[in-house]
Amino acid sequence: MNEIVHRIAVKGSSAEEVYQRLATLEGLKSWWTVDTAGTPEKVGGKIEFRFVGGGFEMEVAKLEPGKLVEWNVVGGEKEWIGSVIRWELKEDGGYSVVLFSHTKWKEKSEFMQHCSTKWAIFLMSLKSALETGQGAPNPHDVKIDNWN
Repeated sequence: MNEIVHRIAVKGSSAEEVYQRLATLEGLKSWWTVDTAGTPEKVGGKIEFRFVGGGFEMEVAKLEPGKLVEWNVVGGEKEWIGSVIRWELKEDGGYSVVLFSHTKWKEKSEFMQHCSTKWAIFLMSLKSALETGQGAPNPHDVKIDNWN
């Protein structure tokens, strides 16, 4: 299966605090993209994320407060449609561990590699937002190439 996986550990934040950054508009805007709209707090809700070069639409598939957030990609880049984005959360020794996956890519591609790097950048933005109060959401994120 073609997938992107990453792991971060966030110091000093509970899994519930991490969950709030993933399952609320305010939280998502603090680390991924400031141009976010929709209803991320309920299963079946739709979320729209906009970036300079386009955007994505997600349907909330699963929510378990403090434990899990999962979305199905239903709009945007054709390579993303049908894929699944998932965050599993747990606490371990003063850290909240985030196990991230973006699965069900139809094929490996250069764009998938680009997205893997960008997901790492945005996960570091999530970590920073929680640890320091200041993330780097789009359009303030690190730019890596012409697909930003």
